[in-house]
Amino acid sequence: MTAFDPELAEALTGLPSGPPLDAGSLAEIRRAMTEGNLSCAEAIGDRDLVWEDHEIPGTDVVVTVVKPRDAEDAPGFYNIHGGGMVLDDRFADLPRIVTLVEEFGFVAVTVDYRLAPEHPHPAPIEDCYAGLTWMVEHASELGFDPGRLIVGGGSAGGGLSAGIALLARDRGGPALAGQLLLCPMIDSRNDSASTVEFAERGVWGRAANEFGWRSLLNGQTSPYAVPATATDLAGLPPAFIEVGAAEIFRDEDVDYARRLWQAGVPTELHVWAGAYHGFDRIAPDSEVTRAALAARASWLRRVIGRA
Repeated sequence: MTAFDPELAEALTGLPSGPPLDAGSLAEIRRAMTEGNLSCAEAIGDRDLVWEDHEIPGTDVVVTVVKPRDAEDAPGFYNIHGGGMVLDDRFADLPRIVTLVEEFGFVAVTVDYRLAPEHPHPAPIEDCYAGLTWMVEHASELGFDPGRLIVGGGSAGGGLSAGIALLARDRGGPALAGQLLLCPMIDSRNDSASTVEFAERGVWGRAANEFGWRSLLNGQTSPYAVPATATDLAGLPPAFIEVGAAEIFRDEDVDYARRLWQAGVPTELHVWAGAYHGFDRIAPDSEVTRAALAARASWLRRVIGRA
């Protein structure tokens, strides 16, 4: 059985326990997660960054823009939060977003999409696509170069980012420079070897995963919702895929990288030994997290520099 990295295993012991994720506990877990998220003011602190909220006309979508005060011709980053398709909000990734804006000068947009099960597919992916197209349409006033736009997110946000890349290709929408897929949730079959091995280990298990997918799909199927089922991956933007070797998404993410390579898509894959789902948030000072952040930064520099 694959062991957790010792540093990461120690960090797990300090996590508070909560109820299993299901229909009965969903409201309670949602409330706890959103209450724990930082505000923009808290995440930014004394950095010389600005933020603003926007409602996307004709939709229920709200986005928050975080950018350098005098952004001009900057790279763009479109962030999609995680939460198993059923949890969290656009503020969940603010610490990561603020770091990216400060380090790379990104104009970043983070989107609130409607959550399942109240709003099953296609509501989440369509909300994310509406926010992306709004961002590109307002590139000049936001101060970024639409030719250097990356979409990204973790977990469900990584899965939705992969779906957005497919949707933008097929609709002739925004031309993305890259897709940053962090432990992406991309295969609803929930039956890989890693899914079985880590069914009840770590922070996101097989039962929670099944609940998230069932809530999203509600008996439907679509490659935009479940990117692992897409039959044609050609013509997608360069991809960065990161996943832990000790989490349920390991095998589906490795397989997706393999299929992207076969389709001719420039793809970088990192599988971190001993790492579980969300390790970078739970153990931000660990050696594994430092290595993962350095790898992400290297890829981002290469992509936005050549886009």
